[in-house]
Amino acid sequence: MTALPLSLFIYFLTFINPVSRQQKLFFSYNWVPSMGINFDFLVDGLSLLFALMITGIGALVFLYTSAYMQGDRYLDRFYGYLCLFMGAMLGMVLSDNIFTLFVFWELTSISSFFLIGYNNESKASRKSALISLTVTGLGGFFLLAAFALIGNITGTYSINEMIGSAAVLKAHELYLLIIIFLFIAAFSKSAQFPLHFWLPGAMKAPTPVSTYLHSATMVKAGIYLLARFTPVLGGVLVWNNTLTIVGGFTMVYAAFHSIFKKDLKEILAFSTISALGMLVFLLGLGTSEALLAATVYIVVHALYKAGLFLVTGIIDHETGTRKIFKLSGLRKVMMPVAIAGLLAMISNAGIPPSFGFIGKDLIYESALQLNMNATVLTAVAVLANTLLLYASILVGIKPFAGPLPDTYKEVHLPDWRLWVPPLFLGAVGIILGLFPVIVEGGIITPALLSMHPTAPKIHLKLWHGFNLVLGLSAVTIMGGLLLYFSLKPSIRHEVWLAKFNKLSPQNLAIYLSRKFRDFAGLWTRLLQNGYVRIYVLVIISFLTALLAYQSFTQVRFYVDPAKISPLTSAEMVVMLILITAILYLVYTPSRLAAVAAMGVIGYCICLIFVFYSAPDLAMTQFAVDTLTVILFVLVLYRLPKYITYSNWLIRLRDGLVALFFGLLITILGLEVLNEPTSKETTQFFAENSYTLAKGKNVVNVILVDYRGIDTMVEITVLTIAALGVFALLKLQLNKYDQEL
Repeated sequence: MTALPLSLFIYFLTFINPVSRQQKLFFSYNWVPSMGINFDFLVDGLSLLFALMITGIGALVFLYTSAYMQGDRYLDRFYGYLCLFMGAMLGMVLSDNIFTLFVFWELTSISSFFLIGYNNESKASRKSALISLTVTGLGGFFLLAAFALIGNITGTYSINEMIGSAAVLKAHELYLLIIIFLFIAAFSKSAQFPLHFWLPGAMKAPTPVSTYLHSATMVKAGIYLLARFTPVLGGVLVWNNTLTIVGGFTMVYAAFHSIFKKDLKEILAFSTISALGMLVFLLGLGTSEALLAATVYIVVHALYKAGLFLVTGIIDHETGTRKIFKLSGLRKVMMPVAIAGLLAMISNAGIPPSFGFIGKDLIYESALQLNMNATVLTAVAVLANTLLLYASILVGIKPFAGPLPDTYKEVHLPDWRLWVPPLFLGAVGIILGLFPVIVEGGIITPALLSMHPTAPKIHLKLWHGFNLVLGLSAVTIMGGLLLYFSLKPSIRHEVWLAKFNKLSPQNLAIYLSRKFRDFAGLWTRLLQNGYVRIYVLVIISFLTALLAYQSFTQVRFYVDPAKISPLTSAEMVVMLILITAILYLVYTPSRLAAVAAMGVIGYCICLIFVFYSAPDLAMTQFAVDTLTVILFVLVLYRLPKYITYSNWLIRLRDGLVALFFGLLITILGLEVLNEPTSKETTQFFAENSYTLAKGKNVVNVILVDYRGIDTMVEITVLTIAALGVFALLKLQLNKYDQEL
């Protein structure tokens, strides 16, 4: 299976040359062309950067999986989920059509649900998968709303074409609503506070999933969305300030939590949230320097985070634990793994000569060059990086340092497919630090220009001389080391932090979900309780309220008497019989008598149709009423003839609802007389019924030809109803019921 992502990685490498020359490559395949929704794909600097990350790290994850999950009985299913996930991510980052992007966006949520809940026999895994799907699915709903508004305003669904309409979007009155919807989508996917809580729970997934999810795919989707729409919606104060504040708070909040966690994967989960906050923070700063720092940091984070997760998986696989206070001395039995952890930690900490050092310097440089709040924002970045350095030491060095406990003396170096991928990633982080020119022109610069087309030419280098940025890097490293030697891992820290769980966003979300469930239960018991009479009452009451509102706001309550024809003696007799039958129907205690009265009402309506020259309707009504009376008699034959199922208050309520509804229908029927009549439809059917459908009876032609499908569905419904009645007639009660 490794050949699939590896082949795709090699394929995307072939695009580096044209993309480095600022070429944009388009690929289009028809899907729903009538709606402007097609599989339109764009390969530019930004999409190529993410595509290379997804396939490159994907190849290593697939190789790692072949050993890590060897012997798993559902391994083929796991690979299927993983391939679906990779394909969805590639489709998302390459899509130029916003609705195609949305489809792939949702596919990432669905496929990650299967991956996170892969161990479906575990209640914790199932719960984590549901939480992640709920949060990211909520974001998808808002993303669709944002895309619908953007497409309506710009008149195009192409992201590349929207750049030309950026000024129109930013000046539009719905701009604020659009970016709020977009932010909710991006923050839910990329785990920004307060929508971050689903990500630590996703650690219940197997380590290959956690690695892929945290380094190159799922959580980077929100970052990609913000980066892609930066030239379309960015550059406005509310855009920049929101991203800066949310990203800055998230990176410090999550980094602070990471230092108190004692599970290796939990430490990495919170450090991932912090790193994502750092990226949102940089996108919020919005300058060319900040966007360059974000581009470099995307690569840096993918390399070291994948490496640390793979190392954590090896430790868990070989020792059976991820508790940091139980691990030490593993370098003596797994030296290549220890080296891989060390290299990943160096890149995470931003220690020269790693690529992470270049990325950290760019972060500090971009913060220092701001005209306002430069000191505060730089201090926030230094604090977050210091805490992250401590967390990286806990994961990358702590399990391998110190003496080896007797418990782990039997531990041995695992299969090469497990330790080669993290070692390779760690080596790449060092190589790119020493030779940043490898990615500068072909990957970093084109990605930067995709977000900031007027960005000045860049040149990445490891050494910038002795300056303030270097001093801040030194402060970060010294602060992280000092924190490591002074703050020893202890279970007491987690216990102390647990005191504040009641105020955590996760607990608040769970509380709200329970209240929502309680409300849903109440709503179901009241309105969707399985009683048809309640359903009919609710529907009629709603229609009555709606018609009453329309009537009292728009109806003039005036009818020209000249438009009302006088009643004939025959019509008056029929109406008298009709009213008498209705009164008898309401007050009779016998069901069979009520059914007979309903039949009389139906036949009176048939006569009215005859009086007004509609014999076909009269015949139809006559047949339906006759059949209805027969069916009711058969159904009610075995039921008690005289019994009351409701008290007088319920009957009064039903009577008032029916009376009010009938009154409104009467008013609207009279109001129709004030509306001008149009004969276009009548003329069309009269002129074309015989020539097109070869029928002289216009009504029959309409029923059979022009609306034949509708008539067929009506016949089907009647057939199903007849079968249901027949089944009721043939129903044989069991012996116990008969005895009762």
